[in-house]
Amino acid sequence: MTERLDQPRELAAIRFRLYYDPEAFGRLSERIARFLGTARFIVYMTVFITVWLLWNTLLPIKFDPYPFIFLTLMLSLQASYAAPLILLAQNRQADRDRVQYEQDRVRAERNQSEIEYLLREIASLRLALGEVATRDYIRSELQHLHEDLREGLREDFRNGAVRH
Repeated sequence: MTERLDQPRELAAIRFRLYYDPEAFGRLSERIARFLGTARFIVYMTVFITVWLLWNTLLPIKFDPYPFIFLTLMLSLQASYAAPLILLAQNRQADRDRVQYEQDRVRAERNQSEIEYLLREIASLRLALGEVATRDYIRSELQHLHEDLREGLREDFRNGAVRH
């Protein structure tokens, strides 16, 4: 039978899909991974395991007698969930680091181009200032003119060209 394009498809079976917000799940995994990497978690786990072992060895009501198979199962389950959560948190951090690196690279390129522009501007100002008479240059030229005039007056005075 050929499918008709003018009619909707028949639903073969209704599928139930579980929806979750990946961003919220990622934030939760980061919080858990952050907690798993603390001394507080190690203390809590140590206290929990110690209480478990003491309860099942010293008290008459034992719910997990030696060799503590249920405790082993719980610790394995905790480790099997902790490892992927930690990896997920690390991947999210790597993504944030990658974005931050890219932003830093763009900022560094922009700063570099601004520095190059400013260096060109400084170089052009230096060239322009080389053509401008500075105060020291004008002062030295005036002193030379003053010396020349004084020398000229002395010569004229000696030759008798100047009268009082």
